[in-house]
Amino acid sequence: MQENGGRVGQVGRVGRVGQVGQVGKMFDKIADKKIRDAIKEGEFDNLPGAGKPIDLEEYFRTPEHLRMAHSILKSANCVPQEVELINEVARLERGLADAKTDEERAALGRTLAARRTELSLALDRARRATRPT
Repeated sequence: MQENGGRVGQVGRVGRVGQVGQVGKMFDKIADKKIRDAIKEGEFDNLPGAGKPIDLEEYFRTPEHLRMAHSILKSANCVPQEVELINEVARLERGLADAKTDEERAALGRTLAARRTELSLALDRARRATRPT
C-alpha cells in the first residue's frame, strides 16, 4: 500500500477513479463534437416526430423492470406477440369486409376467430404477468 499524508491506500484508489473520470470526460467531448458535427451537416433535420413533444406516458406505464427490454425491442422494430395479434385481427377484419365469396368469408371468419382467441389468451397472460403478487 502507498502512503499519502498518513492515509494508507488512498493514492492508488483515487488515481484509478481519477483515470476513469478522465476517460469519461474524453468520451463526452468526442460525443459532443460528433453531435455538433451532425447538427451542422443536417443529419437531425428530418427525424420522425421532429418538433413534437416526447410522449413518455407509455414509458412510465411500463413496469420498471421491463423498460430497458421494451426500449431495445422497440428500437429494433420488434413488437410483442399481443401487438402482432392485434394487427393481424385488424387485417383479417378488413379482409372479411372485402371478401367476395361465401367460402372466402367462411375461411377468414375461422381464422379471425382463432386469432381473437389467441389474442385473448396472450392479453390474459400479460395481465397476470404484470399483476403485483
